[in-house]
Amino acid sequence: MPNSTVRVGNVEITSFSDGYLEFDACNFFPQVTDAQWHPHEEHLTGEGKVRFNLASYVVRTAGRTVLVDTGLGPPTADDAPNSPWGELLASLAARGVRPQDVDMVVMTHLHRDHVGWNLQKQGSGFSPTFPKARYWMSRKDWEASHRIEVRQRFPNAPSCVWPLESLGLMELMDGEHALTPELTAVPTPGHTPGHMSILVTSQGQKALILGDAAHSPAQVQETDWVSRADMDSNQARDTRRALMERLEREGILVAAGHFPAPGFGKILLLNGRRYWQGLAA
Repeated sequence: MPNSTVRVGNVEITSFSDGYLEFDACNFFPQVTDAQWHPHEEHLTGEGKVRFNLASYVVRTAGRTVLVDTGLGPPTADDAPNSPWGELLASLAARGVRPQDVDMVVMTHLHRDHVGWNLQKQGSGFSPTFPKARYWMSRKDWEASHRIEVRQRFPNAPSCVWPLESLGLMELMDGEHALTPELTAVPTPGHTPGHMSILVTSQGQKALILGDAAHSPAQVQETDWVSRADMDSNQARDTRRALMERLEREGILVAAGHFPAPGFGKILLLNGRRYWQGLAA
């Protein structure tokens, strides 16, 4: 079983999961044919679907406990019975992480499956799931979640994001932003206007919490593949291509939000092509 915790210099990163989502591969990647998937069948289920882990990462740095992304959240009445998500709080508790231990919540972006456990319903209002944390997000995504023409892309923002402002818990980031001396949010736009990845730098070592700059390990090679969830296809391609080049060139450890759990790995170059190599136990 691969390790769920890695160290990057003085920083500890632990992977947690809220469950998973599955989609028909050619539905989620609508411009990609079955034939194009053949060289990447190891990244599909036996039924030809893409299965996406719903990862969150707890980063411990300089006495701080930072949670990156909060999953899809508890299933609602509109979801199918026995929905395979809603597991994050139990996953945290199983490894001794209490909601009150979290100092910062950082959202790579504001899509539904990354903000679901931010808040919990309390009477006619909301209370923070992580009561001692400030909640960080990009200003561009905050503004986009309010724009009528794209609001459907952020369906749970009214219940999982917007109330953070009235609760006084929201922090907005403009461009590259230092969160701690060892954590920096860097713009990686395309999937959403303000999509961020989290760069960890400590003692000469680096890691990148990827967010949704790529959904499948197949996109390490096929950087031009865009998903139906990408809001700006051309920018998503450009961002992904530049990221994969840098990650391979600099040997940066990756913590991927939707790759198979625990999501840790590296981008390797072999015979002129890039490949995803998950970390072994």
